[in-house]
Amino acid sequence: MTENWLESLLTEVRFYFTRLNERLWVRPLTYCLSAVACVLLARFADLKGADWPTPSVEPEMVEKLLTILSTSMLAVATFAVSSMVAAYASASTSATPRAFSVVVADDVSKTALSSFIGAFIFSVVGVIAVKTGYFGRSGLFVLFLMTLSLFAWVVLTFIRWVDRIARLGRMGHTIRKVEGATSAALNFWGDNPNLGGVPAQDRAYPGEPVTIGRIGFVQMVDMPALQEFAETHDATITVASLPGTFMTRERPAAFVRFNKEMEETPGTDEIGEAFITGDERTFTADPRFGFVVLSEISSRAMSPAVNDPGTAIEVIGSITRLLSDWAGRRREERPKPQFDRVFAPNVSVSALFDDAFMAISRDGAGFIEVGLKLQRAFAALDATDDEAVRREVRLHAAEAAKRAEKALAYESDRVRLKAAMMAGPSPDQ
Repeated sequence: MTENWLESLLTEVRFYFTRLNERLWVRPLTYCLSAVACVLLARFADLKGADWPTPSVEPEMVEKLLTILSTSMLAVATFAVSSMVAAYASASTSATPRAFSVVVADDVSKTALSSFIGAFIFSVVGVIAVKTGYFGRSGLFVLFLMTLSLFAWVVLTFIRWVDRIARLGRMGHTIRKVEGATSAALNFWGDNPNLGGVPAQDRAYPGEPVTIGRIGFVQMVDMPALQEFAETHDATITVASLPGTFMTRERPAAFVRFNKEMEETPGTDEIGEAFITGDERTFTADPRFGFVVLSEISSRAMSPAVNDPGTAIEVIGSITRLLSDWAGRRREERPKPQFDRVFAPNVSVSALFDDAFMAISRDGAGFIEVGLKLQRAFAALDATDDEAVRREVRLHAAEAAKRAEKALAYESDRVRLKAAMMAGPSPDQ
């Protein structure tokens, strides 16, 4: 019981830490606190190293260096914020607003902004400390070394950040970020099939339905908490709503069946609390959301206002890589379930393919280059050994070909598409 409680706590801490790390203010705040701590830490050189043979450093020189640093860092930090906001706006308008969360989580940009703000705070606190005579000879020398080190760090960070800000918010960079987030979610499911529980084979789940009384998207399911409840009350629980499911007050999140008759049925509030919900879907444990975002990027690129089939072709390449790697992981030996009293379905192959290809085949039906790329992607995925994947490949290849044949006006394009279809997977293959 204690192990399940601790694992449940760690699961929630990891989830909220991941969500918190996506916030733009967290890292700058951490760097600011570290900057203040570093300035105060220099005081220990006076307390512990009063007899050290440290060189003599004039307070006026250190003060001047810190003043230069503070005035320049304020301007650089302001410039960094404006550049990042412009990049975020570009990602939302040119790609899709759903990609904002992965773009804003860019580590290089957050580190750069945090470094600039932290350097500004360091210099301001340092100037105040020097002006008030807070440091002795050793402390002043340590502060001088810290200032020089900070200068070097800021210069290197700025050079690195300039290269990144030139790409941040651009279409290619956004697609790669979304692909990376989707890959991480697929790897999570590869490491934890059925969320670490026992496979739920039947959609007619046994037991009493449990609702959570909230409206929103499921962002995480706390499986250790469900296991602890099931062990405590000798029950089995079936998860009915995976991450990404839109919950209503009436929709069951899970079903619980008690193995022994009881005079008084235990409350199921603990089960509902294991389903963490929010207003938006997240990439963490929801690979379908990643494919939805990639599909939205492709659809917007093929709209009449943009007319950029090249972006759609790039997205198809990303989707092909993701599904090919995922199909390979599906062939691996399944690990033993971690939670033997909790049943859960796995990610639906059909749902993943619908999210990935339905909108692209619909909106790209009139582009011969997109149709050809789709058929080549289907041919590549059809080479996998997973029969469920191959079944969906053939279905979507046939649907994409039918849509394109109706949308393409030029006979030669239809002939090319038919040849590509013949070379790739077909419904009767």
